[in-house]
Amino acid sequence: MIDWKKVAIFAGGTLLGSAGFKLLASQDARKAYTHATAAALRCKDSVMTTVTQVQEAAGDILADAKEINETRAQAGETVEDAAPAGDAEV
Repeated sequence: MIDWKKVAIFAGGTLLGSAGFKLLASQDARKAYTHATAAALRCKDSVMTTVTQVQEAAGDILADAKEINETRAQAGETVEDAAPAGDAEV
């Protein structure tokens, strides 16, 4: 025996799928995709600019830290604890 409810659900799904595909392939949808892609590319450029700035700052910090360590090494100091004086564990 044929389960007409399942057949109707399948046919309805196929019909809605076809209509949905045509809607997604329409010229208006294409224009919306183009605008969304352009916005994503602008966002990517902004993020990459920020990443570059952070990398430059990190490089400066690393160079300063190496300079401090070289100065201390030349002065004969040793580093026993990297934590500041007030941060010792109790």
